[in-house]
Amino acid sequence: MGADFAELRRKMVDNQIRTVDVTNLSVLEAFLMVPREDFVSQDMRALSYVDTDIIVSPAQNGLPASYSMRPAALAKLLQLAAVKTSDVVLDVGANGGYCAALLSKLSGAVIALESHKDLAEQAAETLKRNQYDNVVVVHEALKKGYAVGGPYDLIFIEGAVEFIPENLFDQMNDQGRLVVVEGCGNSGVARIYVKEDGIIASRRAFNLAVKPLPCFLKTPDFIF
Repeated sequence: MGADFAELRRKMVDNQIRTVDVTNLSVLEAFLMVPREDFVSQDMRALSYVDTDIIVSPAQNGLPASYSMRPAALAKLLQLAAVKTSDVVLDVGANGGYCAALLSKLSGAVIALESHKDLAEQAAETLKRNQYDNVVVVHEALKKGYAVGGPYDLIFIEGAVEFIPENLFDQMNDQGRLVVVEGCGNSGVARIYVKEDGIIASRRAFNLAVKPLPCFLKTPDFIF
């Protein structure tokens, strides 16, 4: 007998997401509607609603592993982002497309940026099959952003970083926001940046540990 994924989604929302003070009704509804099991490999479907990061692509050919962020952490970041239905969103590090699907339910349009070619193709196919028609997947280097689709009302970075390229701030709309986790492991801090009259200000929101985006990590200095 197959798993009742709809019931598992409800339990995920009630037991994982609501318990970390996510109260935004639109965010909760999006997590209830989007089938996480469709955005992971067949052998990982049974783990779709476990409160953990799920690997969507193993490390191979010099590329690091990619993960779908655990639902509770992702929900806290989406609530922080305060996504509006009119927002044009750049999703940086889209992996298999799960977060882009959630953002599609919350915003007006989503550019899902992914540097891993196979993952970008997988995300595009899954999003198309599930009729997320306001999402476009772009295969491009994450640090470059995607200026062609901007400026953006929201830039959402799916992973922990040690630096943010200046050109991503340049791609923000006036009054636009950028949501990210800075610092790796237990030192990670969720932060929101806001642009106003060309000036960028930031606010620390809460501590949060999420998997890093390798291309946003600093290269260690060479020591003799």
